[in-house]
Amino acid sequence: MIQVHHLNNSRSQRILWLLEELGLAYEIIGYQRDPVTNLAPPELKKIHPLGKSPVVVDDGRVVFESGAIVEYLIQAHGAGRLAPAFGSDDWVTYVQWLHFAEGSAMLPLMLGLYCSRIGEAAAPVLPRIKSEVANHLGYLDGALGGRDFLVGTDLTGADVQMSFVLEAARGHLAHFPNLVRYLGSLQARPAYRRAIERGGPYDLVMKPRPTA
Repeated sequence: MIQVHHLNNSRSQRILWLLEELGLAYEIIGYQRDPVTNLAPPELKKIHPLGKSPVVVDDGRVVFESGAIVEYLIQAHGAGRLAPAFGSDDWVTYVQWLHFAEGSAMLPLMLGLYCSRIGEAAAPVLPRIKSEVANHLGYLDGALGGRDFLVGTDLTGADVQMSFVLEAARGHLAHFPNLVRYLGSLQARPAYRRAIERGGPYDLVMKPRPTA
């Protein structure tokens, strides 16, 4: 059975969702963030040297990095589902969105989170960060105009991968109606709801770390 090393309020929630969409049996090995620092517990380093989540173990094979896990699970267990045909025009679009999520869209959001923790020292870079967040979300909002999914007419792994970005960015979505609609439709899927039930409470809006 597939094992998922699952950290609460993290990228691993979308892996649970993917497994539910694929109808695969899996076991959750759960970890909780420190309530003060919001950091992952050191026990995660037993499965990943950097102490990161998600990590999937499938038949003895250890896979980390959520984008790689999405690609691996779909190729190994998807039976043609949740990805366009390899080499097609839709496949190229699919791969681009799959990697845009972490390669481009998450960077300004993470920078904004870290800068919020250092106070006034971050003031000179905050306007650029806010501009980049709006730029990336605006690009994605435009791409979803008149569309239910990023590629084709049904859910793909790219939508699963993008969900984390929009959940992390919920505080920035007021001016992007296509993103609000899109995220709501993803979260309404039965497989998404089942993953929340199995993975536990989930609140991904990025908040500054308490400074005490």
